[in-house]
Amino acid sequence: MGKKGFLKIFATVTASALLATCMLTGCGNSGGETSSGASTASNQTNSGESVKVGLLHSLTGSMAISEKAVSDAEKLAISEINESGGVLGKKIEYQEEDGASDPSTFATKAEKLIDQDGVTTVFGCWTSSSRKAVKPVFEDYNALLFYPVQYEGMESSSNIVYTGAAPNQQIVPAIDYLIEKGYKKFFLLGSDYVFPRTANEIIDAQVKNAGLEVVGTEYADMDQTDFSTIISKIEAAKPDVIVNTLNGTGNVSFFKQMAEKNYTSKEYMTMSFSIAEEEVKTIGADILKGHMMSWNYYQTTETDTNKKFVAAYKDMFGKDRVTSDPAEAAYDAVYLWKAAVEKANSFEVGDILKAIKSGEISFDAPEGKVTIDGDNQHLYKKVIIGEVKEDGLIYQVHATDEPVKPDPYLETYEWAVKAGVKPLE
Repeated sequence: MGKKGFLKIFATVTASALLATCMLTGCGNSGGETSSGASTASNQTNSGESVKVGLLHSLTGSMAISEKAVSDAEKLAISEINESGGVLGKKIEYQEEDGASDPSTFATKAEKLIDQDGVTTVFGCWTSSSRKAVKPVFEDYNALLFYPVQYEGMESSSNIVYTGAAPNQQIVPAIDYLIEKGYKKFFLLGSDYVFPRTANEIIDAQVKNAGLEVVGTEYADMDQTDFSTIISKIEAAKPDVIVNTLNGTGNVSFFKQMAEKNYTSKEYMTMSFSIAEEEVKTIGADILKGHMMSWNYYQTTETDTNKKFVAAYKDMFGKDRVTSDPAEAAYDAVYLWKAAVEKANSFEVGDILKAIKSGEISFDAPEGKVTIDGDNQHLYKKVIIGEVKEDGLIYQVHATDEPVKPDPYLETYEWAVKAGVKPLE
């Protein structure tokens, strides 16, 4: 008997015993805390008055600085949905697991959530390394993952809904903006994993197609804290702008060490793809003032829905907390799943995917209306270039007029096709 078969039999016996206990003593959780005690199959989990979903993020390790806000936003959405009656008459329970900033741990916990805990859907991951680690798990079990963070593209799985930006909704328009503003010499700095390396392959092709120059490319380990050598290379290269794809605590170390040398946005402008409000708060507005970011949402986004979202987030988690693009995309993911379930009138993955492929699943999100593209399961999203101000918030300096159709493989960009940009595994 294979590993899966043994786990299914073991978990079914466990679930039967648990069900008997619940009938005698009463049990359940509606998203206020982490659920415990799980069924194997989703039809067992969903047979009562609740439906169970999984939350899978880094609560410890180098990525916890960023991923806690994403998990919190998902919990807010779950709480709101439960208060309004749930989904198909069922309250949402969640089982939360810690990916611990480690791709192999993410894969192990993903299999646990699906095979032992019997969740109907998982909302999770941040780094592309963690997403790629869990992707075969979700495909093997024909399970469903909602992935909430911008990424490098070059991927489309029928078992993943990508609610963050595709590269043509963040990376490419950010470089276009820099070129329009007259920047000519680009230094590419990133963490050493798949997103920064693929992003920099895209940026290198785009910059060279414009007849401009990449004067240096450097990568740092995910847990690296000493950036003195890299800063020396930046000083020697004399770039007009640093395009930054560092993630997690690397951003904190790099910018604080630049500040120690009295470097500001006037000396070395940066365009960052993984610094949002939560990271600005940790690094310091005095350090990041004037630097630029490219996202699809900021806490300062001016929509009525966003005002309610920001107020609800602060009310639930504290007045000093800030919202961010990844948090908002995670919040959207839960509501988009709800919309797909209700259109399908089912919690089964096949039925949900059929509803998604209709191209009719939308949500009036804090960033504005978002719609799932039925062909590639990414979202139509507006692009917003922002700048950090003295108050630590990020304000729009440029935006597209309408939501941009997702193009994860950059098939509509001749320079990308010509350069042969491909996914890195």
